[in-house]
Amino acid sequence: PGSPTMGVADLAEENPEREVFRDAVSLAGQPGHSAPNPHFQGGSTTLGPGSFDPEGLNTLHEPVTETIMRDLRSIYEKLRFVMMPMKASEDGAPHRLKDWDLWGPLLLCLGLGMILAAEAPSSDQASYAFADVFVIVWVGSAVVTLNALLLQGKVSFFQTVCVLGYCLFPLVVAAFCAMLMRIDWLKVFFVALGLAWAASASAGFIVELVPEDRKLLGLYPVWLFYVAIAWMILLA
Repeated sequence: PGSPTMGVADLAEENPEREVFRDAVSLAGQPGHSAPNPHFQGGSTTLGPGSFDPEGLNTLHEPVTETIMRDLRSIYEKLRFVMMPMKASEDGAPHRLKDWDLWGPLLLCLGLGMILAAEAPSSDQASYAFADVFVIVWVGSAVVTLNALLLQGKVSFFQTVCVLGYCLFPLVVAAFCAMLMRIDWLKVFFVALGLAWAASASAGFIVELVPEDRKLLGLYPVWLFYVAIAWMILLA
């Protein structure tokens, strides 16, 4: 009681930024008018060259073929880094797998599971071999992630799945070649080569995720993971 009544004009004078924002929204819906950038306290009115651009991240209206091709290009680039670990380290490619995706690991796990299932002597063992690949990949990723976190590394679970999954590619190629050759000593040679290649490729990415003085502790469960996969291929 006794306090003066505040009108619309007083509100506009008290908060002019809200008035500017209301005018910008009303002009945005009119044809031939482009809404001005409203100025908020502490913000900038223009987008600089290094500013966040939400239009560049909007993929809801792009064609499906473009989305598929972009994912395929990303898978190809990551596989190229895995197959050329030395060149990848020179180009700074270990940071590429930090932009994780699960399409590549899913396809590689499916391929390895089907190869092991095709070599199984019975349908029951084929289903077990197919499922074991996915179980080992997910459990191994969880163990590697937990180990890296205990070593004060900066890594997420899906990032670990991406790295371990893509670095399976040499072992998948080795399993496929061994299935075609059907020669025991060639199978051992291919699997040993694929194991060394996968371990070498993964080392370039894992060492970036753990502190400098704990690299060997971070790599130890990764190598055990690939040894387990190689042993599965040899027993198939």
